[in-house]
Amino acid sequence: WSLQKQNLLIKRVCHRGAYLSASKNFVEKDLETSVVGRSFLITGANSGIGKATAMAIAKKGGTIHMVCRNKDKAEEARAEIVKESGNKEIYVHILDLSETKKVWEFAESFKKKYKTLNVLINNAGCMMTMREVNGEGLEKSFASNSLAVYILIKSLIPLLEKSTDPRVITVSSGGMLVQKLRTGNLQSQRGRYDGTMVYAQNKRQQVVMTEQFAKAHPNIHFSVMHPGWVDTPTIANAMPDFHSSMKERLRTPEQGADTVVWLAVSEAAVKNPSGRFFQDRQMVSAHLPLAWTHSSQLEDQKFMSVMEDLAKSQSGGNPF
Repeated sequence: WSLQKQNLLIKRVCHRGAYLSASKNFVEKDLETSVVGRSFLITGANSGIGKATAMAIAKKGGTIHMVCRNKDKAEEARAEIVKESGNKEIYVHILDLSETKKVWEFAESFKKKYKTLNVLINNAGCMMTMREVNGEGLEKSFASNSLAVYILIKSLIPLLEKSTDPRVITVSSGGMLVQKLRTGNLQSQRGRYDGTMVYAQNKRQQVVMTEQFAKAHPNIHFSVMHPGWVDTPTIANAMPDFHSSMKERLRTPEQGADTVVWLAVSEAAVKNPSGRFFQDRQMVSAHLPLAWTHSSQLEDQKFMSVMEDLAKSQSGGNPF
C-alpha cells in the first residue's frame, strides 16, 4: 500500500461519520454501571478527551484523580465536573509530564498517599511544532508521550496490582498506523523536525509498550485505543490546516472519549485479551493490511530495555 492510500484509509475510518455508524452497534448497558469506590487517575484531564472521560466516570460515581499541567485550567475543569456530576471526589494533581524526573517523584508520592488505584488512563498527549528538550535533555514529545507513560505505568503497577479489577488504558492515535517502531535512538534527531511524525512514532511506542506490559503483568488488563480524529486543542494548535479542513467531520471530545470510558468501566471490555488495540469499542489490528510496520519480538524487547534504562536514569537509579 502507498502512504497516500494508508492515510486516506485512516481518515475514512476515524472521522465523526465512522463513529456514528459504529455506535449503532454499541451495547448501551455496557456503560450502565456504577463505579462508586473505584479510583481513576487520568492524565490531561482538564480539556478534550481527558475532561470528557473524567466527566463521564465522575457521573458514575468514580473517584477521579486529574493529573494536569495548568493549575488554573485544572481547577476550573474540576469545578465544572463537580457541579455537573454532583461528585465531590475529584482531586487535582499538578504535573508537567515532559519533566520525567518529576513524573517519577509524583508516582512515588501517589503510592504513599493512596492505598488503591483501580484504573490508570494515560490520555495526555503532546504534539510539538519544533524540537524542544526538557531539563534532562530529552526531546519533549518523547518525554511526554512515551517515557512519562512508561514511568507512570511501571511505578504504579504495585498499587494497581493491590487493587480490584485493575486496568491501564492508553490513548494512542491512528497516526501510529504508518509508523514502525524505531529501536535505535528513540527520540527525534536534530535538524528538520516533523512534529506529526514524531508524535506518530511516540504513539507506536505506546502500542508496543502496552503489548509488552500485558505479557509481563497478567493480573492487570492493559489496552490501547485510537479515539478517532477529535476536535481538541492539541489538533487545533499543532495541525491548524488539518483542523480547519476537517473541522465539520471531527469527532466531539465525548465521542472520542467513548471507548476510553468503555475500556475503563465496562465488564465487557475486560473479556477481551489484554494488550490489544481498540477503536469504537472493537478490538482491531494495530497494523494496516499488508503493512510494513510490524516489529519483531527482539526489537520489542530491545525497546523495552532502553525504556527501562531511561526510566531508571530519571529515578536517580532507584528501582521501580
